Amino acid sequence: MFPLPNMEEPAAKKKRSSALLPDWSQLPKELLEIITDNVHCFDIVHARSVCTSWRSTFPFPSCLLRSSYSLPTFDKLSLETNEEGSYILGKIPYFLFRVPALTAESPSEYFFGGIGRDESEELPCSIQCSVKVKIQGSDPTFMKMNDCQIFPLGHQYRMFGWELKDYRGVAFLPLYKEGRGGEFVVLLNYYYGKLMVLTSVEMKWKRFEKLSETLCSNVVTFRGRFYVSFLSRRTVVGIDPHSLEVTDLMPLPQSGLNFLVPSGDDELFLVEVMVPSGDFDFNRFTCNVSRLDEEAGKWVKVSDLGDRVLVIARLGNVSFSAKELPDGCGVSGNSIVFTNWPQDVTLFYKYGPYKGSAEELPDGYGVNGNIKTVWRTSRENSGVILNTFPVVALRVER
Repeated sequence: MFPLPNMEEPAAKKKRSSALLPDWSQLPKELLEIITDNVHCFDIVHARSVCTSWRSTFPFPSCLLRSSYSLPTFDKLSLETNEEGSYILGKIPYFLFRVPALTAESPSEYFFGGIGRDESEELPCSIQCSVKVKIQGSDPTFMKMNDCQIFPLGHQYRMFGWELKDYRGVAFLPLYKEGRGGEFVVLLNYYYGKLMVLTSVEMKWKRFEKLSETLCSNVVTFRGRFYVSFLSRRTVVGIDPHSLEVTDLMPLPQSGLNFLVPSGDDELFLVEVMVPSGDFDFNRFTCNVSRLDEEAGKWVKVSDLGDRVLVIARLGNVSFSAKELPDGCGVSGNSIVFTNWPQDVTLFYKYGPYKGSAEELPDGYGVNGNIKTVWRTSRENSGVILNTFPVVALRVER
């Protein structure tokens, strides 16, 4: 006769084996910090979203923490610094979130924005992997980003407490020169293109006198310098943050709308939008794209961006690599996406033959045989802007 099996053995064995497993949450704090420093920041955010125990074990990623600076206010008419009151300049980690489509035919949704730390006890842990979105006609809502593709886009600066109409962008650079630790310089593209400057030494706002007769369109930072483009001047200037000396780059070949787009510390791109005379049909706008040659101090025309996507947005232009995006998601590399046109319409630009009359194009465009090639609108996809601030929400139809 064979002995009857012990039905309690598997449960007992399981209990004993689980007791032998180490409790990783009891690891030394220093070791946990080393682990989190070598894991993608959003993996840590996801882990903190599991439960309160995991949330208390993992420190919030330092790269996602927002830093801020208290700056003096100034009178909006005289532009003189006020003795009372302050503005808050915030440094925001910026990301692209792609929401997975429900079906292959469903439109794709993209969100450009930041993620912040929320320690409210009233909110579930999973809210830490959410972004706050306000779609026109609805109340603000938190959207969970747990299942999204996430692309880091560096940092952007915002003037908190300001209305959108009051400024067109702000740029910040710390001064690392010996003996000047902790100092910084801020350039503000204020109302109607007035370029304002503030240094941490004086803590006073001033009109940037060397450029006071021109209207600013874009101000960005790239490799430790400021770069500014203008509405009424066919050039881009570089500004040294230490001396505030201005260097003119090679004049632009055409007058038009100019947008500066940094691609990390790798490249600085200039997108020039050409508007046909007397015709404000956005579908007929064309572009020139150039990259900065720092050594030569000039712009070099570009017809291929590789896997890059340049995004022109309301309060800051960004770029990202599309090589990890799936086929058919509505956005592909070697393209430009405008999200700042009126009427909540977004346009995609690709490089190729111009389909209109060649006489409509100004000189300076590439020529392939008798065909002029340009950055022109692409009809492969169409997009609708759902929201522009504080998060840019974009729906792409295919």
